Amino acid sequence: MAQKTTIHAEDGKQELMVTREFDLPLELLFRAYVEPDIVEQWMGTKVLKLDNKNHGSYHFETTDPMGNKHGFHGTIHEFLPNRKITRTFEMENTPFDVQLEFLEFEKLTDDTSKLNMHIVYRSVKLRDQMLQLPFAQGINMAHNRLQEICKKISPLK
Repeated sequence: MAQKTTIHAEDGKQELMVTREFDLPLELLFRAYVEPDIVEQWMGTKVLKLDNKNHGSYHFETTDPMGNKHGFHGTIHEFLPNRKITRTFEMENTPFDVQLEFLEFEKLTDDTSKLNMHIVYRSVKLRDQMLQLPFAQGINMAHNRLQEICKKISPLK
């Protein structure tokens, strides 16, 4: 089965472009990134903090099958509802450095939308290490869950 989330990585560059079209209204797609209860469902994580505003921050925690807790957090630098989130992302207790993420949300039709993620790493080497992990499969699975969970949520709130 073809993956709906595409990842474009140019040789020699320290960035990734991640793109996904959703059968969801723009407002509902954006809610999936900013409402803790929805984030927890599709990401399979616990939201410890999610302060959606310019200069806000977030802190999430996930538990692996062996019961070990893994945290990740960042700072929200820019927050434009239904349009854009610029944030850092850092996995705790891993060799991976902090990355910068630009998430842009785009309305395609009344019932469809698109997410464009531009992720910048400190080096090409770190970007390439991320690509060695099952990153593409993981983000596709997460976006598939996001689609399914949001299909069950009322678009109006």
